[in-house]
Amino acid sequence: MRVFALLALLLISLTVNAQHEYAPLEEKTVNYKNWTLKALDTDEQINLRDWAKGKKLVLVVYYAPWCRNWHLEAPVLARLYEKYKDKGFDVIAVNEYGSVEQAQEYFESIGGHSYKVVVESTDMGSRDKTSHFVYRQAVGDRRNWGSPFNVFLIPELMPLEGELLAEKAWIVAGELVEEEVDEFIRSKLKVE
Repeated sequence: MRVFALLALLLISLTVNAQHEYAPLEEKTVNYKNWTLKALDTDEQINLRDWAKGKKLVLVVYYAPWCRNWHLEAPVLARLYEKYKDKGFDVIAVNEYGSVEQAQEYFESIGGHSYKVVVESTDMGSRDKTSHFVYRQAVGDRRNWGSPFNVFLIPELMPLEGELLAEKAWIVAGELVEEEVDEFIRSKLKVE
């Protein structure tokens, strides 16, 4: 019984003392490429270029479903998405390093998601083989797993064909700073 009580206290302590991993929004050379990935909840294949057409600003957020920093960022992302989705902003989340079941369980635990979610990798052994890892290395993100990793793209600046979507993009290599990103989104959408 004592061991259980000590473990419960440790778990509570870890939860209460969860450290944010905020990062600044910076324009970086990333050579961001188009992709087609399977949707989390369906068999639909989502092509990023096609999905982004007609939108003013999109955020591609790479996350691991088990990552505490993603769990801390997710409510911020949901607020920003709801606030600006009718003004041309959209979000697509890319599952990394966790199974489809882990991702589905995570989203069920927070009441679902209203933005698209796709899957790039499903296990920790894939880390060095993902485009997520390549982009993180390109911008100097040295975190072990790099979740969350946020990439903002302007669809009207994307070439109509070819693999490359953007040479430079706005990156947050960590958790979004809500006020900073809110101001950035407003400026890109030209919203007062």
